[in-house]
This record gives sequence, structure tokens and C-alpha cells, in this order.
Amino acid sequence: MSQFFYIHPDNPQPRLIKQAAELVRQGEVVVYPTDSGYAIGCQMEDKRALEQLCRIRDIGKDHNFTLMCRDMSELSVYAKVDNVAFRQIKNNTPGSYTFVLKATREVPKRLQNPKRKTIGIRVPDNIIALALLEELNEPLMSTSLILPGQQVAESDPDDIRDKLEKQVGLIIHGGYLGEQPTTVIDLSDGEPVVVREGRGDTAPFL
Repeated sequence: MSQFFYIHPDNPQPRLIKQAAELVRQGEVVVYPTDSGYAIGCQMEDKRALEQLCRIRDIGKDHNFTLMCRDMSELSVYAKVDNVAFRQIKNNTPGSYTFVLKATREVPKRLQNPKRKTIGIRVPDNIIALALLEELNEPLMSTSLILPGQQVAESDPDDIRDKLEKQVGLIIHGGYLGEQPTTVIDLSDGEPVVVREGRGDTAPFL
């Protein structure tokens, strides 16, 4: 049975954020709010938790995973990024963008795209998500919570609880969210390529 935390979307309770981070460190899979619906995540190095996440989402190892980061300081540790791309990302984060970049050796191979050796990087514009990432002091391996047979990320935490409370360690109720996905920008080969139009404005990358 999963834990269910009501966390205030504007003033997250530090005690609950600390407890949430501890559950992640213990190997639990966590559902949490972002600026584009709910996401599901786990500790980056935890193979068992990643396998559980993949079972819930019904995705394979070739899925494009994302590292949810608290700020730009973590970017160059996990992704290879030139000065132009760095400025473009900096000018548009935090925000509803996922940036696809070549991964560094710090990213476990199982998280990289097996053919292109890339990883998604994202700095969410959501107070709860950023507080959790700050407390963790490392990126959270994440993917949008799109359940099998669905097209959009889950947005109602009560529905999520009904569907997943026996499959995840923690569900954070951070309000009822919109369902629009992030805009995905591929910067792995230099020039920006818009892979998916979503909530983030594509104009800065065209």
C-alpha cells in the first residue's frame, strides 16, 4: 500500500518533502506533480525501482527516459552541451521543456537511449517537484505518468491513487493539473530539432 501525501502546491511542507526524498532513497517509486501533469520517478541508480516503473508504464528499455534536475548546475554533469545549447536551455528553464542531449558517463547506460546514447534533461516549473529535487540533491529518473492505453499524463491524484496505490511507494497530491505534455527539443546534434510540440513555446528554437 502506497503512502499518500497532501503537499501544498505553493508552500510545500518541509517535513513531507524530507519524507518523500527518504522514500526515494529507500528504493520506492514515487508519483509527483510537474508543470505538465503527474510524473513517475525513482532514484537514478536503482535498477529494481526502474524495472518496477517500466512495468507500471508498460515501456521497454528503448524508452526515452528523462533526468529531472533542480537547476542548470546539474546539466553539464549528466549531458554533453555546447555553449549555444547551454544558453538556449538556460533561457527557457525552469519550464515545460524536455531537452534531448548526448549523455555523459555519469548517466547509467540503462537510462540512455541504446542507439543514440542520449538522455532527456528537464528542469520543471513546479514548486513541489523542485523542493523534492533540492532535498534529494541529485536528479530523479522520471517519465510522464501515461498509463497503458492512455495518450496523456494523469492529472487527477485521486484517480492515480485508485489505479496505483498497490504499485508505487508514494503518491504526492499536489493539486489537479493540466494534461499538456512538455515540448521536446533535441539538441544532441547541435541544431535544435522540435520533436514534440507541447506546453513550452517552440519559438526560441525555430
